[in-house]
Amino acid sequence: MTIIEIRNLTKNYVVNSARCPQVVAAVKEVNLSIRQGEFLAIIGPSGCGKSTLLNMIGGLISPSAGEIMVEGECLKGPHPKITMVFQEMSVFPWRTVLENVEFGLEVRGIDKKVRRRKCQEVINLVGLKGFEDRYPHELSGGMNQRVAIARALALEPHILLMDEPFGALDEQTRLILGEELLRIWGELGQTIIFITHNINEAVQLADRVVVMSARPGMVKKEVIVDLPRPRDTSVITRPEFTALVGKVWAELKEESLKALFYEYIEG
Repeated sequence: MTIIEIRNLTKNYVVNSARCPQVVAAVKEVNLSIRQGEFLAIIGPSGCGKSTLLNMIGGLISPSAGEIMVEGECLKGPHPKITMVFQEMSVFPWRTVLENVEFGLEVRGIDKKVRRRKCQEVINLVGLKGFEDRYPHELSGGMNQRVAIARALALEPHILLMDEPFGALDEQTRLILGEELLRIWGELGQTIIFITHNINEAVQLADRVVVMSARPGMVKKEVIVDLPRPRDTSVITRPEFTALVGKVWAELKEESLKALFYEYIEG
C-alpha cells in the first residue's frame, strides 16, 4: 500500500545577484512512491536538494509545483502523522531526558500521567532506561540522538522523516545507532525516510536507496536492497552488501563530480 505519492515535485528559490534576481531550481520534477512500512534512504551529492525534499514532505516548506499525497490526501502543511528528526542537536538543554521526550505530548495537551507513562515506554525502547533525570550535557552525542528519536516516537507518527540524524557522530556510534533504529523500526513498523551522505549507512538500513542527481535534484536511480532482514552490523561484511554499495556509488559518483564542478564554477 502506498502511503506517500510525490508527483512532479519542484521547488524554486529566488536568488538575488549583483545584476538581477535569478530563479534557481533546488528540486525538479521528482516523482516517487513510498510504501507503508518501507525504510527508504535518499542519498545524493551536497546541495542536491535532499533536505529541501524532506522539508516539503514534512510540510515545512511549500513546493513551487507538483504535489505530495499522504494517505490519499494532498499535503498542505505540517501533518499530525509525520514527525522529523534532524542532524543538529535538537534537544532542549534545560530539560531532562524525560522532559525532552514528553515535550511534543505536552504541547498537544496530553494529561501528565498519560504522557509520562507513554514516554517511559519509549525511553525504554530506545535504551535510555535509567537516564530519565539526566540533562543533555550529561549525555554523549549518540545518547542525545536517542532522546531526539524518542521524542519523535512518543508522538506515534505513521511517517518518520530523518535528516542525517547520525551525521555528527563517529562511525562506530553510527553503526550501533543504525542497528538500534532497525530494531525499533522492526517493532513499531513506521514508514521511515532517511537522508544520508553515507552509502554504507543507506545500504545497511534501507529497503530501497534513491540516488538524487546534482542540482537541480531529480531522482536518478532507485536501488533495491534485497539483503535479508533482520539485519545487524554484521551485514557490512557480506559480499552482497559490498556489491550494493558499489552499485549505489556507480550512480552517485557522476553526480558528485558534477556538484564539485558547479561549486568550482560558482565559487
